[in-house]
Amino acid sequence: MSAPTSPADLVILGGGSGGYAAALRAAELGMSVVLVERDKVGGTCLHRGCIPTKALLHAGEVADLAREGEQFGVKTSLAGIDMDGVNNYKDGVISRLYKGLQGLIKSRKIQYVEGEGRLVSPTAVEANGQRYEGKHVLLATGSYARSLPGLDIDGTRVITSDHALNMDRVPASAIILGGGVIGCEFASAWKSFGVDVTIIEALPHLVPLEDESSSKLLERAFRRRKIGFELGSRFSGVQHTENGVKVSMENGKEFEAELLLVAVGRGPVSQGLGYEEAGVAMERGYVLVDEYLRTSVPTISAVGDLIPTLQLAHVGFAEGILVAERLAGLEPAPIDYAGVPRITYSDPEVASVGLTEAQAKERFGEIKTLNYDLGGNGRSQILKTAGAVKLVQAVDGPVVGVHMVGSRVGELIAEAQLIYNWEAEADDVAALIHPHPTQSEALGEAHLALAGKPLHVHG
Repeated sequence: MSAPTSPADLVILGGGSGGYAAALRAAELGMSVVLVERDKVGGTCLHRGCIPTKALLHAGEVADLAREGEQFGVKTSLAGIDMDGVNNYKDGVISRLYKGLQGLIKSRKIQYVEGEGRLVSPTAVEANGQRYEGKHVLLATGSYARSLPGLDIDGTRVITSDHALNMDRVPASAIILGGGVIGCEFASAWKSFGVDVTIIEALPHLVPLEDESSSKLLERAFRRRKIGFELGSRFSGVQHTENGVKVSMENGKEFEAELLLVAVGRGPVSQGLGYEEAGVAMERGYVLVDEYLRTSVPTISAVGDLIPTLQLAHVGFAEGILVAERLAGLEPAPIDYAGVPRITYSDPEVASVGLTEAQAKERFGEIKTLNYDLGGNGRSQILKTAGAVKLVQAVDGPVVGVHMVGSRVGELIAEAQLIYNWEAEADDVAALIHPHPTQSEALGEAHLALAGKPLHVHG
């Protein structure tokens, strides 16, 4: 083993959203940084997650528009889906973003190490036989696509989202195990590509972490799109058939399709990396941290999917920045995880920030809610989308939850995020003028109605 290098201010294990955000911010604050990544900088989000899935969903939207042009008086037809073309488009997006990110890492003089790293002491990471000492170490090793006990992923008939993003053909039919964000996004994209899709979810609703009213609106829209789903019953097993899979349920039902996509969530990548040996406290594979993302070892912090916070790229970014700023002697505020926007990019989209109605009742006892149907919104009519904006308010207090369903509502949640995080009351938002005709007006009009000044609201 070669001689150890002089200690860097920060050694980061993992170059995904959390790791690279910490690296860029720390370098900007004048710290010397070593970033160790076993694959490609950008991690799951850029290469196997957010970016490629949204590209597939956009290709699906283009397919739907071609199929449905008649509704808008435009004579179009869909000649077919060319998966090679779709993959080239998707990979082009990834590669442009990847090049940009590599350029940023270089320009900030971050020492980038490509190789399998592991923690070898509370202040050192080893990779490629070389030891990298740091005054502080940040663990950011991310997550992997989970399976269920006894469910073997073979990569062809039983697949995870990783395989699903690199398919060279469109399957005739698919069963999706898991009705959370990932399952619903693939169901949506595949349906747009002409796949016969069935979702199986053990909990009583699709996107079960969302407000129940959002789940119901998504279920209604999926029914209209002829996306099948079986809720509230558990998976019991899968067998290979002559040309696909047969999935059986605990309630005795059976489903057959060409393939099974396992989308039962993501688990932390933490095994065999030396964390326990260095004294890092863990639970169910997750690294435990305090509100400042410090582990049980003073020289070690952890961020992203590795810790039990929301598994979202933008949460990883925020956590990485917080750690860099704390180490640089600034005093960053802890993250309010309820104030982080959450989006499912299916058609229709589901977006939310703050508390669900059930959570708000638990916290405040008495609350007010308001539903604004997108039927009253001109732009939504033009786009032919259905859905709603739901507000949850602490009585005589701020708006503590905003829940939206409809085409493109993911783009609206940024304003809702300000409303929640700046503790705005309905009157504060009602006084602001929203541009017409946009879908953002639906958010404005919902607040007008909540403030007792309804405009286009019935009843």
